[in-house]
Amino acid sequence: MQSALNAQAEPAVHLKHLIIAMVIVCAVTWTMVMVVLGWALLRTGGPPEEGRPAREREMSQAVVSAIAATAFVIAGLTIASFYTSRSLNHQRHAALVVKVRAQQWWWQFIYDDGDRGKTFQTANELHVPVGVDIRLELEAADVIHSFWVPSLMGKRDLVPGRQNQLILRADRPGIYRGQCAEFCGLQHAHMALFVIAEDGASFERWASGQRADALLPTESEAVDGKAVFMVRPCAACHSIRGTEATGTAGPDLTHVASRRTIAAGLIDNTRGTLAAWIADPQTLKPGNNMPMVPLSSDQLRQLAAYMDSLK
Repeated sequence: MQSALNAQAEPAVHLKHLIIAMVIVCAVTWTMVMVVLGWALLRTGGPPEEGRPAREREMSQAVVSAIAATAFVIAGLTIASFYTSRSLNHQRHAALVVKVRAQQWWWQFIYDDGDRGKTFQTANELHVPVGVDIRLELEAADVIHSFWVPSLMGKRDLVPGRQNQLILRADRPGIYRGQCAEFCGLQHAHMALFVIAEDGASFERWASGQRADALLPTESEAVDGKAVFMVRPCAACHSIRGTEATGTAGPDLTHVASRRTIAAGLIDNTRGTLAAWIADPQTLKPGNNMPMVPLSSDQLRQLAAYMDSLK
């Protein structure tokens, strides 16, 4: 459920309360305006000529009162918004740092703890331990994007040439859907992400698996698929640790089969959808940077089998 009203973390709760407060204040204000308008429309005729000065004083007082009430409401909402924003931007010590790099139209997550041998990256799925502050270092490769997981936090822009930061904390285990919230081109609507919050032990098992090199294929079809991957343009754009493929233009595919979806949440990750994506990525996601690579039907099956073996 992707909704700012489905708050599952402290920052999201603050934002939810601010939204509810604004809705209530605006609803009450609108109701009062409609009541006064109805009362004014129901009044017929004008006051006697001798009572006009008193009527004008009443009208002036009503206008002044309305202006004062408007200023009070706007000031109150502004102050509430200010304190909510300050609480969201409060810097805390983070136990884990993840570099988030937004590209048209997918998310690159780099887990770097300073040890080169333990650095790894994944795409479109951000795994985090529950109850731990995570500092996200946000940057964009091409145009302005916006990182938004409404159940956990507010939005934060990713601007080319500038690094922003955001503290993420998931208080409950679960899978939280996010989205690019800044129009970034043709496939902006198909630039989703998932935050997968799990207990500390499960996260460490996942991270340990992600740090490892790619598994060697055992099925004959997957073995042939690896050979196809290396001789075709695939290896020039993608990297698979433990192989000669070191491309950086596309997502790291070392453990691509462990992800729930491909193409930034567009389709489920199965051998069939992998084959469909490889065969014709432009039909599924027009305008993306992955070209169509001519493959025979046998090569396509072999390549999909190899991708499906990269758990």
